[in-house]
Amino acid sequence: MNAITASLTDSATMFQRNFRHTVRNPMTLFSAILFPIIMMFLFVYVFGGAFSVGVNYVDYATPGLIMMTIGYGVGPTAVSVHADMATGIINRLRIMDVSRTAVLGAHVIASMLRSLAAIVFIIAFALVMGFRPAASFPEWLGVIGIIVLTLLAIGWLTVALGLAAKTPETANFGIIPLVLLPFLSSAFVPADKMGAGVRQFAEYQPFTPIIETLRGLLAGTPSAGPAIAAIAWCVGLMLIGYLWARRKFTKRG
Repeated sequence: MNAITASLTDSATMFQRNFRHTVRNPMTLFSAILFPIIMMFLFVYVFGGAFSVGVNYVDYATPGLIMMTIGYGVGPTAVSVHADMATGIINRLRIMDVSRTAVLGAHVIASMLRSLAAIVFIIAFALVMGFRPAASFPEWLGVIGIIVLTLLAIGWLTVALGLAAKTPETANFGIIPLVLLPFLSSAFVPADKMGAGVRQFAEYQPFTPIIETLRGLLAGTPSAGPAIAAIAWCVGLMLIGYLWARRKFTKRG
């Protein structure tokens, strides 16, 4: 068995372990779906009338709620990674010569699948509320690609945060910026309607180009500028998260 085959086998084994943990704790997935749905209801039916965005507000807000779903859904991943380190599971796996990439990557994949399931529910709920995307088939493929790339970036960053955390509470607290950043982006109101300082932050933070790329693709009016910035941010964050996670894994393991 060569190194690549061994790594793939280890990844499949570790993913099965993480998947079983998710199945045994369905509240993890349920809460990841429920919170964004509540936020969608509040923003569309309670606050939506106060915002002038030039289009149906649910069409405007759905890309931001997709991003919020991603940010909110990674909390269990950070806690799970920390638990593996704190309980000695990682050390046992190292003795068994399991690929470190497989151990960490399995958490990323499990997090991605939970978030993708939650995003499907969010889009379905948005359709019930009047969301009417104009995306063509290639544009839907672009939407899926951006979402997957974002999930990989956020997933590796979350794994690194979990490894760096000293306590479960710290691991859970570490993902709070990922939950809050959509509120300080163009997710729910255009950045140019924000006050000075906040507007500049919203324009240059990583979530805004991702949201704008999703918004353009779903509306059938994609733009290269936000897409390039979104891809660059995702690749950069993924690289930072992966290298940070590998370093912490080696140091703490």
